[in-house]
Parts: sequence; C-alpha cells; structure tokens
Amino acid sequence: MLETKNLSPQQLSALTALFLAIPIGFAFFLIENVWIGAAAFVLTFIGSYYLIGFVLESFIYRKIKLIYKFIYQTKASKREETYYKYILPQKGIDEVREDVEKWAEQKSAEIELLKQNEAYRKEFLQNLAHEFKTPIFAIQGYVDTLLSGAIENPEVNKKFLENASKNIDRMVNLVEDLDEISKLESGEQPLYKENFIIQDLIREVFEALSIKTAAKQIKTIIKKGCEAPIIVFADKEKIRQVLNNLVVNATKYGKNNGTIIASIYKTDGMHVLVEISDDGIGIAEEHLPRVFERFYRTDRGRSRNVGGTGLGLAICKHIIEAHGQTIHIRSKIDVGTSVGFTLTTKRN
Repeated sequence: MLETKNLSPQQLSALTALFLAIPIGFAFFLIENVWIGAAAFVLTFIGSYYLIGFVLESFIYRKIKLIYKFIYQTKASKREETYYKYILPQKGIDEVREDVEKWAEQKSAEIELLKQNEAYRKEFLQNLAHEFKTPIFAIQGYVDTLLSGAIENPEVNKKFLENASKNIDRMVNLVEDLDEISKLESGEQPLYKENFIIQDLIREVFEALSIKTAAKQIKTIIKKGCEAPIIVFADKEKIRQVLNNLVVNATKYGKNNGTIIASIYKTDGMHVLVEISDDGIGIAEEHLPRVFERFYRTDRGRSRNVGGTGLGLAICKHIIEAHGQTIHIRSKIDVGTSVGFTLTTKRN
C-alpha cells in the first residue's frame, strides 16, 4: 500500500500528475495509437507536475514559510533562508505539522513558566513588603510614643529603645540575608573549597549555638556510628553557614528537652550525605515542596513569632546548589524534621 502520510510537495505533484496522465494517455491510446497515447501521457504528466508544483509552492508552501518565519520571529538569516529554500520544500505536510506542534508545546511551556514566575514574583514582593513593614511600623510606634513624651519616663524609654533596637536588628538581618541570596544567585560570591573533616565543623557549630540549645535543654549529638572522621571538599565557611541555619531552625522548632542529631554517611566513593535531624513539631507534607522558597512559612509553628527572616533554608539551598550538590527535607508532624545535603569527598 502506498504510504502518503509524509509526501513532499514534489512527490505529491508527481503522484497527482501520474493519476491525471494515466487515464488521458490511455484514452488517446484507444482513440489513436500507442505513440500518441504515450506522447499524451508524457505531456500531461510533465505539464501537470509543474503546474501542480507551482500551485503548491505559490499557495501552500509560501504560507508555510510565513508560519515558520512567525515561529522564529526574526528576520531570516542566511542559514534560515537556505532552510526555507532547500529543506522546507522537501518536508511533508505532516512533518510541518509536527514542527508547528512542537513549537506550540514549547511556547505553551514557556508561557506556563512565565505565569509561575509571575505568581512567585508577586508572592515574593508581598512577603518582602510584609517582612519590612512589621519592624518598620514597630519602630515608628516606639519612636512616636517616645517623642510624644514617653522619653521623659525612665521606666518606659529604655524598654521602648530596646524594642526599637531589636526591630532594627531584624531589618539588618533581613537585608544581609537578601544580599547573600542575590550574590549567590549572581555568582558574585566565589567558593573557596578545601579539604576538612565535616564532624569537626559540626562540633564547632554545636558549640557556637550551645547557649541557644541549652536554653531549651536540647542535646546536640553526632549519631552513633558516624563519629569516624570523614573529609569533604567544600567551602568550609559556606557549609558552616548551612549547618548554622539548620541547627538554629532545629532549635527553634525542636521541643524542650529534645535532641538534635547530626548524621554523616558515605553514599559512594565520591559523595557524603550530611543530615541534621530534630524531634520537634515537624512540617505538614503539603508544605515540604516549598520550604526552600524565600520567605515561605508553614501555617503551623513556622511563624514569625519565633524570629528569623524566612530566608535561612533558601540560603542553604543556594549554597549547596552552588557546590553542584543537592539538599532535601523529610518531616512528619509531631515526629520531627530531617534536612540533608550532599558534599563531595576529599580531593587530592
């Protein structure tokens, strides 16, 4: 059976001309003789071929060329002109349709991505405005109260000034975290990688945050069986920042008299998995895909009441991805949360 699905214009012209030429040539063969019939066949075939080809070229493939130019949305380069002149005419209608469908799917995906980015941008700006508005209004309230006469009251003025100072610190931290993320995204902060023992760095972070963990009587330990020194190759100060953010979060949302456990595993000869786990309030499953977004906070527990800028996990994600590695989170309500990330092993 003749396959007509992907016929080029030339093939379609030839096939149509053949269907026209056969009955005409056969008719002349019956009326006159074989030579006149053959001549009629040849002349009809050639004439029909060029006429049909001209019609296809003029009325169909010129339109198709316009479609392709619309798809590329630019003035055709020499390469594209060559494509239009020599390659496009060889394509069948179905092949052209497939090209247009692929372009449509690509544009549809791009539009969907733009919509998602626009929604994310709006949400980000709303969150950013809220994060700044809260401390600014608080500072404004304290200052206005002091200017209204409370500055003369020694029992009030110091307390108000201390509260204003805390809100200023919150704004400074927010600006610093935003600046950190911007630099990480733009690649302005290079990584200074070195070999170091990851357990030693974890112990340093535990020690630096011991006052905060002791306030909630939280124990910080390295999991049994993970004490053996493992050397990783990374930017030590950046990884310190990651561990610091994770331990601070585990302290904020961990329960009193709880435990923060650091686990270190060699996943293969090239990578190491580091996990920081707590036994705190946990995170609902529906929030897990978004916890690494800037300013994203869950409805339960992850509120502004416990402080922080809402950028800690976003910074962690950027730092780990800048190392070419991955970060993940596992959590269950009232059971706890584990955040893990990978690093490369020792480099010679």
